[in-house]
Amino acid sequence: MTTRILPAVGDIDAARSVTTLLSQLPDAEPATPVGDSTQLIDTLARLAGEALDELPEVVLVHERIGPVPALELIREVSLRFPSVGVVLITADASPNLFANAMDSGARGLATLPLSYEELANRVQAAAQWSAGVRRHLTSGNDVFTGPGGTVVTVTGAKGGVGATVTAIQLALAAQASGNTVALVDMDLQTGDIASFLDVQFRRSLVDLALITDISPRVLSDAVFSHSTGLALLLAPGEGERGEEVSDRSARQIVSALRTRYEIVVIDCGGQMNGANAAAVEMADVALLVTTPDVVAVRGAKRVVRMWERLQIRKAEETITLVNRFTRNTEIQPPLIQKITGTRVASAAVPANFKELQASIDSGRLHELDAKSTVKQALWGLAGELGIVKESATGKKSGGALVRRNSGAFKNDRGSIGRPRRRRDGSGHRPGDSEGTR
Repeated sequence: MTTRILPAVGDIDAARSVTTLLSQLPDAEPATPVGDSTQLIDTLARLAGEALDELPEVVLVHERIGPVPALELIREVSLRFPSVGVVLITADASPNLFANAMDSGARGLATLPLSYEELANRVQAAAQWSAGVRRHLTSGNDVFTGPGGTVVTVTGAKGGVGATVTAIQLALAAQASGNTVALVDMDLQTGDIASFLDVQFRRSLVDLALITDISPRVLSDAVFSHSTGLALLLAPGEGERGEEVSDRSARQIVSALRTRYEIVVIDCGGQMNGANAAAVEMADVALLVTTPDVVAVRGAKRVVRMWERLQIRKAEETITLVNRFTRNTEIQPPLIQKITGTRVASAAVPANFKELQASIDSGRLHELDAKSTVKQALWGLAGELGIVKESATGKKSGGALVRRNSGAFKNDRGSIGRPRRRRDGSGHRPGDSEGTR
């Protein structure tokens, strides 16, 4: 049986050495090494999206891989791709590291400098384990076998640009189309999702921060089941407790959520910390919300450049949403796209805060009128991002879900689609001057 091996080695010399040894192993099919943790996860997700059998049997993780530390990367691979055997390559063969590697999900440890015999034994053992797991996975339909649900992060260029309203409406749109959806408030100090949805809660993200093995039962105890069907994981009521959620905790929480829900929407707020930076790095879709004014656009550019410096996200992998848009503003979406280097969403949210004010003040944002142009724009954005399902009465067209029947979605009638246009071709009413907060 041929063993497919994917090395994850950042150092060029080490990658060359590993590749040379792998090419000598019998029945081995080594792939081209990937250079960082992001590339490894993206490659595995792409292969898993095609079919479980497309995944390599063995992944080799070098101790100096980055930007995610090797042990955290092993844990994420083990959670998201449980049929892949992971072997850690390291110069430290201490019992403590061995125990930590096993706790993270590694199936073996190969010490540097690599020897042919040791590498062959570790790869063979991991490949046999992988084959056994795959036989088990294909024997039943109740075991999770895919790459996980879609994670969407929503980040504000600065405070007050509408990230929270955007995250809530995206989650509602995804849930209304038939997805199982988790909405996470990772604005750890100033999170307001609970206020927007009139929720009284006891548990929060902090309750999961110190748990090393988040089981489905532990996760279900921490989430709040909202009347809309959304599963809410909220920020702590005491903002100072947000410091208890580390980047490692955030990775574990996001990984656990994506194995239980089809869509995970995370509100990252307007301030970056280790936890929401980890979420942005793990996200399938990273949405950056800005308004068409100089201060906000500068903030958007600053966020994008920071993500690039920290190797969290590339500018071209980020989608920017323009909120509170009017046709006569000086800063138009094409200019924002040029300044930030990101792709600007085709759906711009019109400036019409009057539609939102009553729902926000009453904490009933989920009951926003379906005729609201703001809601229609955000639900259209959900279609553009690909987080709504096709239905028997609707189809995706140009990235958005076009409604053919007003009863297509169970929780809201006629909410997905484009705003009605006036005869003058505008998507907003005269006198509109404000948008989502």
